[in-house]
Order: sequence, then structure tokens, then C-alpha cells
Amino acid sequence: MMRENLVKNRLAAGEVVVNGWLSIGSSYSAEGIGHSGAHSVTVDLQHGMMGFQEALHMLQALSATPAVPLVRVPDLDPAKIMHLLDAGAYGIICPMISTPEEAATFVAACRYPPHGNRSFGPSRGLLYGGKDYVALANETVMAIPMIETAEAVDRIDDILEVDGIDMIYVGPNDLAFSIDGHVGSSRPGSEAAITKVLDAARRKGVPVGIFCADAEDARARHAQGCALVTPGNDFGHLTRSMSGAVGAVLGDRAPATPPAKAAHGY
Repeated sequence: MMRENLVKNRLAAGEVVVNGWLSIGSSYSAEGIGHSGAHSVTVDLQHGMMGFQEALHMLQALSATPAVPLVRVPDLDPAKIMHLLDAGAYGIICPMISTPEEAATFVAACRYPPHGNRSFGPSRGLLYGGKDYVALANETVMAIPMIETAEAVDRIDDILEVDGIDMIYVGPNDLAFSIDGHVGSSRPGSEAAITKVLDAARRKGVPVGIFCADAEDARARHAQGCALVTPGNDFGHLTRSMSGAVGAVLGDRAPATPPAKAAHGY
């Protein structure tokens, strides 16, 4: 029997999903984050410092952990999407989905016929998912479009009508760029847009995920209605932890300027 997608199970049960995020191309880091207690871990091929080969090794490392392996692809390229599903991703997050047509193209790349046009060649999908992978992949693998443009917000109801969307994922910073014109701390337009997206998704019964700056931000987003929260990425956790350790050792002699980080995630 095919390996269950525990993220889908938690979402169906109304339970929060805490998602790890990997921007460093390291199977060792992937294995560690996979054992951290996170329910899922996303390998980021859009802004992460890695390519397909490193991502493959990271997916292999995640296979030995309890976490569900997800991948954020660089763009809406069906061939790349299919390749990463073949490599064992149990969900694909696709950036910059702004129209229902783009959403439909994305979902079709994630589904075998007759529900899509994913090419046959499951490769690691069979190894990770099990012998029933091809028969059950369409109902197990998650298609997760990112909502991060003003156009996507304007057309959110149409996007949510696309059959086969398992979750939508909000990119707060690109949304702030698109609506507020900056990624500073005052972003009333994009915050109102996130509320609009959450309301539309709730009416449709589609869960919402979101990237967050840290654990505090993740708790606030969950309280706001987000079902999946990503409390920062691996690089942010690493640098903040090291900065804190340096400060604890040096005290008053510690550097005055903390390492830069993206506000509200990306």
C-alpha cells in the first residue's frame, strides 16, 4: 500500500502542520530538520542555494525521517515539476500562480491521466511511495500553488475553482512587493489581501499555508487561520542561533548589528 501523505491527513483532521524549509543544499541538514518534529520539510529550488542533484540527495535523506518531503520548484515548468515528483516529492509548491489557467497547467503536471498530463516514469516515487504509487499518486501527491501577486488575489475565487488544488501557499513578501511596493514593516495592502485570500479559501474548504519570519509569526498566522506554517528557513535558524551564542559569550562586546533576515519570510 502506498505510503500515506501525513500532511494531507493532518489538514483533513483540522490539525496544524509545521513545515521546515531548506535553502542550504545539504542532505545532512535535511536529515536533521526531518527529525526535528516538523510534519513536512520543503526543499526550496526557487531561492535555495541548490540544484536538482542536491535536491535529490535531500529527498533521499528526508525519506529516512518522519517528515513529508515537499519541493518548491523555481517556476511553472511542467517538465521540472514532473521530474521532482519522480524524484520522490510528495507535494509541489509552485510560485507566482496568478490565474486559473496557470493553476490548471500546474495541477495537470502533478496528475497522471486522465486527470492530468504527468508523464509516466515514477522512479524514486515508487521507492518512496510504494508499489501502488502510480494508482494512488493522484490522490496522495499535493499540488500547492503560491498566491503572491495582486492579480492572484483579484482572481483568487477563480483560482480556487480549479479542480485538484490541495492547498494554497501565500508568499507574504512578494505579495507585499506587488501590492504595497515594498517589503517593509508597514504593509496594510498585502495584509488585507492575505485576509481576503484566507476568507476565500475558507469558503471553498481549501487549506492555506504561509511562510513566516519565525515561530512567533507562525503562531500568529495559525491563529489568523493558516493551516500550514513555515517558521523561517534553515539559514535563518542557523544564523540567529549562532548570533545568539556569540552574544551570550561576548556580552557587551558582541557586534551591535544582528545578521539581516527577510521580514515575514519570503
